[in-house]
Amino acid sequence: MRQSMDNRRQRQKHHSHQTADATLRHERPRPEESRLKKRTYVDKPLGDTEYLLENWGSWRMSGMGVPRYVSPLAALKNQCYPEPSATTYMITDDTAMLVDATIARLITRNQQMGDFIWWYFGSKWTMVRIAEHHKMSERSAREIIRQGVAWIDGALGDFSAAA
Repeated sequence: MRQSMDNRRQRQKHHSHQTADATLRHERPRPEESRLKKRTYVDKPLGDTEYLLENWGSWRMSGMGVPRYVSPLAALKNQCYPEPSATTYMITDDTAMLVDATIARLITRNQQMGDFIWWYFGSKWTMVRIAEHHKMSERSAREIIRQGVAWIDGALGDFSAAA
């Protein structure tokens, strides 16, 4: 009896060392870390369209494209002392408005797909949050967003071919 207790303790001790080693090596990301990882689009199919949508979302969240009154004194002050921006994006107003119109077309064509694109790229929601909000799996939400990105890629391709 005592010997079996000692064996059990040694197994538990050995197991705890293995899990501690795995934690130190960071073999598997924790769920909190995987939600906070940076979105990357390099070497991915449709990565350029996703990058464009990401820039559109930053443009939208910064308030660009929203008509508002700015006094001449405030405009002059902003030219001399520009305010630092936490979000950076590389998209022109014309391109962003074109993406905005394309997403509006997608929303009229397929409401759910358009909303998912809007929340993921425009409001910076995570896939997990979108999936939980719609009571579906993250994988299903990811597939809908991928389909939406492909639709937008095709729609924007029509515009670039016409130009």
